[in-house]
Amino acid sequence: MELKLINEQGQEANRLQASDVLFGREYNESLVHQVVVAYQANARSGNRAQKDREQVKHTTAKPFRQKGTGRARAGMSSSPLWRGGGRIFPNSPDEDFSQKLNRKMYRAGMASIFSQLAREDRLAVVESIAVDAPKTKLFAQKIKSMGYDSVLVLVESHDENVFLASRNLPNVLVLEVNEADPVSLIRFPKVLMTKSALAKFEEMLG
Repeated sequence: MELKLINEQGQEANRLQASDVLFGREYNESLVHQVVVAYQANARSGNRAQKDREQVKHTTAKPFRQKGTGRARAGMSSSPLWRGGGRIFPNSPDEDFSQKLNRKMYRAGMASIFSQLAREDRLAVVESIAVDAPKTKLFAQKIKSMGYDSVLVLVESHDENVFLASRNLPNVLVLEVNEADPVSLIRFPKVLMTKSALAKFEEMLG
């Protein structure tokens, strides 16, 4: 599989031979969906909590007398049947939303996403990306000169200047290879990776 190698002006400089295992796989929509759902589920923190009828703060006095009112009898206002009462089956803060995903499935899902990005011409490779100082303006100018408005940049390891300069750009995200996730790959319209990052991906997923 050949990928587009661009220069700092965003022009195609050459074609780069890449692994067919990683960039030549057929798109498996159901697998990609499963990988994305599992990733988002594993990122959830089970911190929502609800109170049962013992935990809500209500008086234990009987709301009204047992007979003669024409209403259904009631013992206390913390009943789950009452507005503001406790829940019958409350959510506990130690809920676990994680989903198990086999390593082989995760790798196949990521390869399927990369392959589709390459087919749709949303993926490009650059020799390297760097700025002289940790200035957002410098990095924004570099990204714009390469023809990108919204892009995910994948690098082998964080360059301090690039990392600091990209933090304030809402439509640009810089990630290391081991931080790449399926949601970010799908969310951004364009993906740009360095040659060293490409080699690392081929080593990890190829």
